[in-house]
Amino acid sequence: MTEQHEACPGGTPTRIGQAVMLLHVGDREEARQRFAALWAETADSGDALHRCTLAHYMADAQDDPEDELAWDLRALALAEGDGRGSRGRGEALALRVLRPSLHLSLATDYLKLRCPEAARDHLDRARATTDALADDGYGHGVRAEIARLGRALGPG
Repeated sequence: MTEQHEACPGGTPTRIGQAVMLLHVGDREEARQRFAALWAETADSGDALHRCTLAHYMADAQDDPEDELAWDLRALALAEGDGRGSRGRGEALALRVLRPSLHLSLATDYLKLRCPEAARDHLDRARATTDALADDGYGHGVRAEIARLGRALGPG
């Protein structure tokens, strides 16, 4: 770890946020590079929340839908527990809150890949996990996207 990262409390979340900002302004390549560096740095940390968040955003930075799917699947595996160590109560709750969004992303990925049944399956899973969402902007946004994708998919 560099001196800069040691001196910055919460360095990983801050660096994730910086890469997300790059992604949002359209610098996908730089965002991918930063996410990849953070992914490598956190490989042995056991922090599922950071790695899940990284994988979720790394998926958004991909140009190839298959790569996007692979990263979203990694994120979901981390959120659901992939056998890596114990979790604190706060981390477990945060990962639970991410699950609807992760399933929504997977539904979108599968729709892009023309796999409507897999998309519907993950959309159903997203709906089934919305009880973890608060009655706030994030929760309302995820629920609205679930409804929007449900209309786009139409009846099964």
